[in-house]
Amino acid sequence: MTKPPTDAGDHHPDEDKRRGGDRIRTEVFYPSPFTVVGRVRSFRHAFMGIWFVLRSQHNAWLHAAASVLALVLAGVLHVNIRAFTAGEWADLVIAIVLVWVAEAFNTGLEVLANAVTGARHPILKIAKDVAAAAVLMAAIGALVVGLILFVPRFAELFGQWGGPG
Repeated sequence: MTKPPTDAGDHHPDEDKRRGGDRIRTEVFYPSPFTVVGRVRSFRHAFMGIWFVLRSQHNAWLHAAASVLALVLAGVLHVNIRAFTAGEWADLVIAIVLVWVAEAFNTGLEVLANAVTGARHPILKIAKDVAAAAVLMAAIGALVVGLILFVPRFAELFGQWGGPG
């Protein structure tokens, strides 16, 4: 009976062949110590990514407008009609963030696919379509959350203005 490997370099020589290929090494690819400067640099790269999404994706501007509109509308309804609960605020923020995360991943995948090859490729088209579908699904989910949160408050608002009820 052979002993199980204890680290990335301690394995049976025939193990790669038994598993059907090269063994994936598990050691850290970029070992570096923790530094404040390194963390600041990481945040700078992240903000550069956000800026790239905003300046290169037309839909990101629609998401930005919808995000601001939803948050402002929620604030107005919160103060003037009926307060949102902490859970409702969380639902709204999570829905908005989910759309932004999907858009960022979609943009990253599109850029990476374009970098791999400038030519059209049917598999890359599928990958791009699936990533775009993820953004659409997130946006539809956010719309549903918005309807659940805003429609009852609008009903109260219109009821206060002398509507039926």
